[in-house]
Amino acid sequence: MVKRYDRLKQIQRLDPERDFLRIYRMTTTYEFPWDFTRALELALYRTYAVPSIGRLLAETTEFTERTQKRYDDTALLLDAIVEHGFTSERGRTAVRRINAMHRSYDISNDDMRYVLCTFVVIPKRWLDSYGWRRLCDHELRATAEYYRTLGRHLGIREIPESFEEFERCLDRYEADRFGWDEGSRKVSDATLDLMASWYGPLAPLVRGASLALLDDPLLRAFRYDLPHPAARTVARGALRLRARAVRLLPPRRTPHHARQNWEIKGYPNGYEVAELGSFPVPGVRGCPVPHANRTP
Repeated sequence: MVKRYDRLKQIQRLDPERDFLRIYRMTTTYEFPWDFTRALELALYRTYAVPSIGRLLAETTEFTERTQKRYDDTALLLDAIVEHGFTSERGRTAVRRINAMHRSYDISNDDMRYVLCTFVVIPKRWLDSYGWRRLCDHELRATAEYYRTLGRHLGIREIPESFEEFERCLDRYEADRFGWDEGSRKVSDATLDLMASWYGPLAPLVRGASLALLDDPLLRAFRYDLPHPAARTVARGALRLRARAVRLLPPRRTPHHARQNWEIKGYPNGYEVAELGSFPVPGVRGCPVPHANRTP
């Protein structure tokens, strides 16, 4: 019988540079599947506060008019790579689909690299606050290597070399680029409304709790009112109580992939990876914010 910390010990016996995919799979599908789902939701959500990202997403209307589909497709494309690997047919198809979407628009290398940084850094910060344990050094190094590999497949240049460099890159970019944009706020509202809608009559409560989990720079960028301190205490305290309960539970015996999440609702009869994602929108041919550094 697998004990609570047995997989952590197994992870620490692996090589994070050579076995990064195996470690990342174990971390995300056995140790923290629920937490990584929430953390990656937050990671993508943070990117809306960069006007060059949020405004483009609003211009495409994909995240405001087809919010559930965009949520589903993003999760399923990223999940296909984690589950099947970079060299598998499904993994390669997912990478091609992601590249095709990005190349439909004029997106800067800096923005692409920042989004990659959020995938590396935000899960660690989430688990530091709300996880049943923190990520070990092997997991941090494997996560950085996993996303360095993904970044190379996506043609991103000047990718950070380590977790610490990813973290510094993210913090600098947010300090320099977070700001108000009307389109970004529309995308933010649509995303919060979608997530709240999953809980039916509890939607207003869930939306308020979601805002209570956000940090002040993010809230200010979207011009949301700061939550009452009591709301923050309750929302964050509930997640910490959950973490204590999870720590006492038996460890997961089978992997849980993002495609199994109940929040994904658009494909009850299955899906083809090659058909996921968005396709070019007539009249939207580039980021509406000018950049000095463009991705070829």
